[in-house]
Amino acid sequence: MVDFGTAVKLGFQRYVDFSGRSTRAEYWWWGLFAVVVGSALIIADTLTGNSFTFGRLGGLLETPFTLATIIPSLALGVRRLHDINRTGWWLLLWFVLVIGWIVLIVWATERGDKGPNKYGPDPRQPTSQQP
Repeated sequence: MVDFGTAVKLGFQRYVDFSGRSTRAEYWWWGLFAVVVGSALIIADTLTGNSFTFGRLGGLLETPFTLATIIPSLALGVRRLHDINRTGWWLLLWFVLVIGWIVLIVWATERGDKGPNKYGPDPRQPTSQQP
């Protein structure tokens, strides 16, 4: 089972890894990390008067964090879809307002396929190849 610290570590270790599979726990712990840290940085930017340092892009602290975590977030989303035997291209549903979001959230809550699927071994099963 993946805990909070392990999920954050894996998120950065597998920064641009769009192959393989990731568990629900890894996906949701990473999401919690991104939301909590991002929110704290927005508050810090607001309190220090740096909210619009980059104009509409955001503040001095929050914008670099967002830029640093967007690629690992996308990679993790693709690996999460792989865990339920779906192609990562389904992430494009984020552009379908509301309905696409609901579909992706429901899929993100589904238990991954037991055993290997076409995207790799089951991440819940210990193997010598797991990071």
